[in-house]
Amino acid sequence: MATLPWWGYTVIVLVTTHLTIISVTLFLHRNQSHRAFSLHKAVSHFFRGWLWFTTGIVTRQWVAVHRKHHATVDTNDDPHSPQILGIHRVLWLGLVVYQRAAANLETLDKYGNGTPDDWIERNIYARFPNTGLTVLLILELLAFGPIAGTLVWLVQMIWIPFWAAGVINGLGHFLGYRNYELEDASRNIVPWGILIGGEELHNNHHAFAGSARFSTKPWEIDLGWFYIRVLEHLGLANSSRQPPVVITRSDTICCDIETLRALIGNRFEIMADYAREVVSTVCQDEARAIRNTSRSKFRIFRKASKLILRENSRLNSHAQQRLTHALTLSPRINTVHDAKLRLQEIWQRSSASSEILIQQLDNWCRHAESSGINSLAQFAERLKGYRLLLD
Repeated sequence: MATLPWWGYTVIVLVTTHLTIISVTLFLHRNQSHRAFSLHKAVSHFFRGWLWFTTGIVTRQWVAVHRKHHATVDTNDDPHSPQILGIHRVLWLGLVVYQRAAANLETLDKYGNGTPDDWIERNIYARFPNTGLTVLLILELLAFGPIAGTLVWLVQMIWIPFWAAGVINGLGHFLGYRNYELEDASRNIVPWGILIGGEELHNNHHAFAGSARFSTKPWEIDLGWFYIRVLEHLGLANSSRQPPVVITRSDTICCDIETLRALIGNRFEIMADYAREVVSTVCQDEARAIRNTSRSKFRIFRKASKLILRENSRLNSHAQQRLTHALTLSPRINTVHDAKLRLQEIWQRSSASSEILIQQLDNWCRHAESSGINSLAQFAERLKGYRLLLD
């Protein structure tokens, strides 16, 4: 039995819980749930064994619940949406919410395909999910004594239920900032994904669910992506998918199939650009023009940009009334709002042929260029030259 100073136990807790976080975000989340990158079998076995010791998580259950979350996000069928269940229930009782969802056999059958199904999974990990926790407790009692060993073990047991099931599933759909306006309520909790391995960048993840990298802005940090890159350099991981990158060609005079692919492939980033370069600019211009003559209209126009950027499905009746009022007061704001809706309709018409969609996109650009709104015309001019940057 070892007797350590307080900071020694602290280091052990931080190292072991950090390894558990990395196991969850790399193996369970990015590798198993989304197939965003592939792992060497030896690394996968290490993560599976570590998760069995420290969490008791069954891979198939975790993957199924998470995939269902993406398929039904922030609806009544979402297994752990704070928008439906309430933030306090998900934040503080996230483990209970998860366990209830993981026990649903229909969820497992529908969403749990493609997870490990070898001998060790069937006969040890899935059959005796809590045995690893017991073994870990015994080892830490022997190593650190009854008091320190129990405290270290308890912190390890609380870590994932609170930070992953509580904070990410709860605050990740309740508090923070949004780079991308999606139909769900996902948010980036903080821009520095260190403590929870990059999972803090939850809005980015929902925008590009198939990407192994969660950071999309230069100032954002995804520690999980750093570890993936290290594993790639060691030959232990490969085929990492990333968010699409769009470049602009200035010599394009009309839309073509490459423009359409860029729009559909990177629509969330393009709409974020539209929000910043067109909607915000027009609303600010309208607010400045009316500032000295009507304070009420000034406030309406200042708030209009946030309402226009938000998905209609996320506007309550009061917000919808305020938006309608702003659109009525300003033809220019109404024009950019209408242009936003028509641009979204293009990629939502998945059943239409490429030729039809290209023609609609070209018509959208021509209409925008003749709108008399400089920021909208300039955006349309750039849009025609958008191209996906392929590896």
